[in-house]
Amino acid sequence: MAKDDEDAIFGAKPKKAPAQHEIGADLSAVSVSELQERITLLEREVERCRENMRQKQASAAAADAFFRPKP
Repeated sequence: MAKDDEDAIFGAKPKKAPAQHEIGADLSAVSVSELQERITLLEREVERCRENMRQKQASAAAADAFFRPKP
């Protein structure tokens, strides 16, 4: 049975809220608790990005110090 046939018989399945936040997405149908979950998710992601930046900066500084010409 094709998907279209199933939708015709049983009706289309309800759409679920996306598991992740899409930048610029319409938020008018999102509940307050879902918005809070998205904010928490985004805050964690920002912190993960910042930690990755710190690691890359430390690695670059170590490489610079190692390869810097000795006086």
